Amino acid sequence: MNLRHLEHWLALAETGSFSRAAEKLHITQSALSRSIQSLEDELGGPLVDRIGKKNELTPLGRSVLERARRVVHEAAELKQGAAVLQKGGMGTLRIGLGSGPGAMLMTPWLVHMGRHYPTVQVAVTRGPAELQLQQLRDRQLDALVVDVRRVVPADDLLIGPVYDVPAGMVCRAGHPLLSRFPGAVPFKALLDYPVASTPLSDEVARMLVARYGAAANPARMTTLQCEEIASLIDTVRQTDAIYLGILGAARRDLARGELVALRVTPSLDAGARLGMVTLAGRTELPVMAEFRAFVTRQLAPEKEEAAHA
Repeated sequence: MNLRHLEHWLALAETGSFSRAAEKLHITQSALSRSIQSLEDELGGPLVDRIGKKNELTPLGRSVLERARRVVHEAAELKQGAAVLQKGGMGTLRIGLGSGPGAMLMTPWLVHMGRHYPTVQVAVTRGPAELQLQQLRDRQLDALVVDVRRVVPADDLLIGPVYDVPAGMVCRAGHPLLSRFPGAVPFKALLDYPVASTPLSDEVARMLVARYGAAANPARMTTLQCEEIASLIDTVRQTDAIYLGILGAARRDLARGELVALRVTPSLDAGARLGMVTLAGRTELPVMAEFRAFVTRQLAPEKEEAAHA
């Protein structure tokens, strides 16, 4: 059986269109049609019903789909394993980081690899957890570190280890709230200022509303939102905006005294659950062990701080 035919079939099944599949594969529609026809001849039946401009999978097509996907992925794993051996056993590690993990891990990880493993190729991407999960399943990424509350459990995913990382509210040194409320700041007083945060999970949103009322719904409360925490921290440093998120992402500015962690009443008592996500059954690159150890070194102290907070 021709592996290329299976790859063409997967592209057609995933796009639902001969034209889009051909464009994705960088071949002509006629070449794609011939490839699908050859596969149908070999399997002894039609894989897709061509109804006008619509293409629907036949029962045979549906039964072949998952098996074809496994065969193609196994072949890709075989090729990657051979390439790793040719490169001396380390390979290229492609990591996806959520907003919080990106702020805490990305630069230290790149520095670590640049110093200790200068010949290993490392690629780091950022983006919403949902997009990165799809990239992981498409074998475009080798592992993710995200807030696992944004990950729907599935048989094809391995999640862990997971670290509980404390969250809080942060403002610039000299913020008006610090002089108005020398002790704890009432939550309602925070709403007089812009609130800067990343997109929050439904679980966190429910917790905020339960703790502080409807005004704490992130859809209403958050006025400055983006995936890049570094930009949020910069904004808070230069304005009266208040950052809501992982405290570890502001660790350096807090240590320098440029930012201050606000004591809020009622207390927030919240955090993120950061964990590694990989694909079940996938052969891991040797360098993955180094990444796992690095994540543990970086996030375990945060977990210990949360336990003693």
